Amino acid sequence: MSKAYDFLKECYPFYVVTVDGDLPAARPFGAISEFENELYIATSNAKAVYRQLKANGNIQLVANRPGTREWIRVSGEASECTDIAAKQRMMDECPILAKHYPSADAPNFAVFRIKVTSCEFN
Repeated sequence: MSKAYDFLKECYPFYVVTVDGDLPAARPFGAISEFENELYIATSNAKAVYRQLKANGNIQLVANRPGTREWIRVSGEASECTDIAAKQRMMDECPILAKHYPSADAPNFAVFRIKVTSCEFN
């Protein structure tokens, strides 16, 4: 998974695409982590992206490397992760999250593990 993770870390922002009813919903993200060879994203449990992923875990991460025409599309199934070690890893790798969440066990801090089903580079 490291190749996809490394590419996404270079791309700020990358885009998270979820399913909202029967429509796609995309938004920019900046926080991504790799823990035990799996990708993780973070959000607030008060946001629409959280509700969408809870209702339908199908997800894509899409990014374009700045200044190039190189891009990535990662497809997978997202599931909420409550493992405090994974949540702390996210906080450590993405220090900007401390602006929004005082700690890895903050009640509104949500992390999703992405089981990657395909990864396309171009």
